[in-house]
Amino acid sequence: MDRAEEPLSARPALETESLRFLHVTVGSLLASYGWYILFSCILLYIVVQKLSLRLRALRQRQLDQAEAVLEPDVVVKRQEALAAARLRMQEDLNAQVEKHKEKLRQLEEEKRRQKIEMWDSMQEGRSYKRNSGRPQEEEEDGPGPSTSSVIPKGKSDKKPLRGGGYNPLTGEGGGTCSWRPGRRGPSSGG
Repeated sequence: MDRAEEPLSARPALETESLRFLHVTVGSLLASYGWYILFSCILLYIVVQKLSLRLRALRQRQLDQAEAVLEPDVVVKRQEALAAARLRMQEDLNAQVEKHKEKLRQLEEEKRRQKIEMWDSMQEGRSYKRNSGRPQEEEEDGPGPSTSSVIPKGKSDKKPLRGGGYNPLTGEGGGTCSWRPGRRGPSSGG
């Protein structure tokens, strides 16, 4: 009977030895690279989630395309809707272009009218002065009560804050403090 018990006791000793070896190996591996393994598992999980979302979207797109191929009425309706949207956008663009052209024509006419006024005033011997503060609508309407609150101001007679020769970049005439640039070259610190 002793012989029958020996193989039984030897077997658990072998299993415990392999479990100890496995415990030491896995323990040292986790102690050395545990954080790297954890972060790579998290990164792998995120990548798998992203890829599964893209794969689902791709499958859905393929199913939609297959339905569109099978249903020509849907395709025709989509194309008609797309053509109608393009036509509306083109009409809007054409309307904007016409408005812009009309605005340019009005500006050219205004410039031409101003040149004619300037020429006439020069022919009469007086200088041409245009009130730039007045809006263009008032000029076209003619004399009448002013609806805008813009009053052209003349040159004020106030004394300037500093003399006419003051330039802050020169470093002159501006008080007691002045800035001078440092020396060029390597620093002399040791």
